[in-house]
Formats: sequence, C-alpha cells, structure tokens
Amino acid sequence: MFWASYLLAVLAIVLAWPVPILLSRAQWPARSPFTAMLLWQAIALAGGLSMIGAMLVYGLEPIGDNLIAGLRALAGMVLFNAPTTALGFWHIFALSAAALLTAHLVFTLLLTYYKIERQRRRHRELLALLASPSTEGTGTLVINHDSPVAYCLPGGARSVTVLSDGLMAALEPAELRAVLIHENAHLSQRHHLLLWAFAAWRQALPWLPTTRLAQESVNSLIEMLADDVALKTESKATLIKAIAIVASGSAAAAGDVEIRSGAPSLALAGLDSAGGTSGSDSARTTASRVSRLLSPQPELPSTIRSLVLAGCLLLLALPTALLVVPGLLG
Repeated sequence: MFWASYLLAVLAIVLAWPVPILLSRAQWPARSPFTAMLLWQAIALAGGLSMIGAMLVYGLEPIGDNLIAGLRALAGMVLFNAPTTALGFWHIFALSAAALLTAHLVFTLLLTYYKIERQRRRHRELLALLASPSTEGTGTLVINHDSPVAYCLPGGARSVTVLSDGLMAALEPAELRAVLIHENAHLSQRHHLLLWAFAAWRQALPWLPTTRLAQESVNSLIEMLADDVALKTESKATLIKAIAIVASGSAAAAGDVEIRSGAPSLALAGLDSAGGTSGSDSARTTASRVSRLLSPQPELPSTIRSLVLAGCLLLLALPTALLVVPGLLG
C-alpha cells in the first residue's frame, strides 16, 4: 500500500485546492445546476475519503496490503494483544490522526444537525405565537412584518413556508405564486439536507478552500434549481421581480433577530448561524440568479453532462479502489 497512500494524499490536495477553485470560477454550473451539484458532492466525498484514507493506508502499510487486511491486523493488536512491533512511530501517528479526523468530522456533522434543529425548534415556537395561517394554502404561515420576507422551515410533515405581510402587499399574484413554488421546491427536493452536510463540512474544516467554496456554490445552485421549478409555470420577468423584492426584504431584516434567527437568504431556516452563511453570500447568490435569468444560456449538451457524471463516479471509485483493492500499486 506504499504508493497508494501517496496517491491518496495527492488526490486529497488536488481536491482541496485547485479543483474547487476552478469549479467555483466556472460559468457552466449555472447552465446545469443539478450536474454541478453532483460534482460538488463527489469532490467533497472523494476529498474527505482521500484525506482520511491516505493516513490510514500509510499507517496500516506494514501490517496489510489493503485497508481491510490492515484493519483486521490492527484489530488483532488492539483486542487480542498481538505484537505491535511492525508499527513505527509515524505509522501510529498517522493512524491516530486518521481516527481523530474521522471523529471530528462525524462529531461536527452531528453537532451542526443539533444546532440547526435547536434553531428550527425555537423558530417554530416563535411562529406558533406570532404567525397566522395563510389563505394561500396549507403549510403556509404569515408573520406581521413590514419587510418583504419569505423562507421555508423544513421539518418533514411540519414543514412550512413563511411569508410576511410586507411581502404579500408588495407582490402581484403571479409573483407570489412564483415565491411559493420556489420555496416549496426547496422542501420537496430536500435541499436542507445538502446544506446541512456542506455546512458541517465547512464548520469542521473552515481553513480548507473546498469547504467555503463548496458551501457558497451549493447555496447558489439550490436557489437556481428552485428557480427552474418556478419557471415551469411563471415567466422570467415575474420571477426576477419576485427575487428582487424578496432580496430587498432579506437585506432590510438583517438586523432583526426574530426573522434572521432562522432565515438565511430566501430559504431553509435554521442554516444561518450554524452554516456560516453571510449577507454577502446571499447578495452574490441573488446576483447570480438574476444574471442567469437575464442572460439565459442553453443547458449543457447531454454528452458533456454524461462526462461530468462519469467524472463524479471516477472521483468516488478511485480512492475506494486505492483503499480496498488488495496489493494495488504495491
């Protein structure tokens, strides 16, 4: 497994630095946001697997020719007092680092989930006191607030879309429909799960460019996906005006704790402070959405989308093969 550990380390570095920077600067993701979303997920998963795998493979190299064999030998040392003389200081250090990083990532994932759920639970309690049912349909609440604000609060059967009085007064019926369709798309496509994972990734490794760029890009991509759902029934002009009005309300409410405690950008309440999103991120996302609608580009050809998807599979398969294929690369 000697060369495998070095190849995994190189792959981890490439996926942590040049690849996310290049992808974040690319123009094509706005043309196929779903494909770009899959690529960001593949980069994050393959990067994390390569980072941990490089340390594991190096640490287990003296006692096994692949990950499974090495872990079996290590279990024998830990559980059955088998000789440990084959492991040197740096091998033990690498194994400890891999275990600590894995524990850190898992703990941060769970902690982020706890923070988000706590924020959402508090927000639901506030809505129970301050909001009233909307005539726009079930699962929609209205709060008494002058700024035009709209967001959704995920929660399975308890999911709701929240609108403000100011928004309903500012929007025409078609624009209001576009906002509701947009927010309901977030809920039906379960975008909050994606944001949770990338928020946790950024919280765990805030110094890594991948985490910041991935979260910002994913935030923008899910908004574009929801916009595409709204465009199936509403015009671009209607959606652009609705985006501008809601964005102005989010900016005006930036200092309102009762609103902002669970309403990052336009959707997915509970991922604001936990996810590290900011007003500047929201402004960039809004600008990207409006620019995409004002200057539409054709969707990526199916051949290119297929190549990107094949690249996603390769990204996940390569570190997996380096970890588990017996004796690969010696």
